[in-house]
Amino acid sequence: MRARTDLGVAVVIEDDETIGRLLDRALRGNGYRSSWFRTGHSGLAGARSEHAEIVLLDLGLPDVDGVELARRLRSELPDLLLIMLTARGDEIDIVSGLDAGADDYLVKPFSLTVLLARLRAHLRRRPSLEAGLPVTIADLTLDPAARRCSVAGSEVSLRPKEYELLEILVLSSGSALSREDLMARVWDENWFGSTKTLDVTIASLRRRLQVAGDRHGPARLPTLSTLRGHGYRLDPPDDREQ
Repeated sequence: MRARTDLGVAVVIEDDETIGRLLDRALRGNGYRSSWFRTGHSGLAGARSEHAEIVLLDLGLPDVDGVELARRLRSELPDLLLIMLTARGDEIDIVSGLDAGADDYLVKPFSLTVLLARLRAHLRRRPSLEAGLPVTIADLTLDPAARRCSVAGSEVSLRPKEYELLEILVLSSGSALSREDLMARVWDENWFGSTKTLDVTIASLRRRLQVAGDRHGPARLPTLSTLRGHGYRLDPPDDREQ
């Protein structure tokens, strides 16, 4: 079998002529096999036929809703690295995209250097953290070998970065973790700039666990505490609280 020399099969779904051409050339020039599509329908078909490993998805497409397209891509290609590109910097828009299955986002205008660095960081994290034995804290169970999370015996669906964050927090239960440490371990050891991605992902993780906990009882779950000026800590529930 011939050795693979490219960094991955990438699909760009972007209707803007200038941005699309720039992204396609940048990916090709940095070792990716790239294809560029100007509509959501053609991009979805291209991602399917080319077995895309990476998709750069513009949320403001002319023919389909970008968030809905993100859901379809995630459903059909669950191992896909999906980066959304958006002109909307509001937190609600970012949360919608991440909840739809995106691994990360970039707000336009963005730097090609930053985009390529983020791609490298995400790809370095796959496969994820070293697998180990299942860990249980109250009604929360994490199975690193299977990359599964369950609450009171029922599986909770998490996005890749949500799972990786939770795994680090669970394995460091009771310890304070800085924002910089979490960014380095889940995104990139050379991360620079805003840590808003971390905050949005933490907020989404909290919601998913809370919904799952309420559905089962309520279940007893650890508390994901915000440490102002530092980072986050996962605390086991107080056994005195019944």
